[in-house]
Amino acid sequence: MSMTEKILKNKLVFYITEETLQQEALEKLGRTLNENEIYIAKKGLEMGLLTTIDVVYSTIFNEMLDNNRKSINHA
Repeated sequence: MSMTEKILKNKLVFYITEETLQQEALEKLGRTLNENEIYIAKKGLEMGLLTTIDVVYSTIFNEMLDNNRKSINHA
């Protein structure tokens, strides 16, 4: 099974398209990005998301657990 097929079979939770990236560039820089800048942005996004994903997951799951505890205490 190809990577594209695997992606299509799974439900995405979050994604950033090149169109979204270009919209952000227009808003922040007043222009679109060239191919080299898109490559740099992609590397930065990957590094940023991968280096902090554990913190993000911990925050998400801790909030879920806190909400569950509050529900039980108010029942």
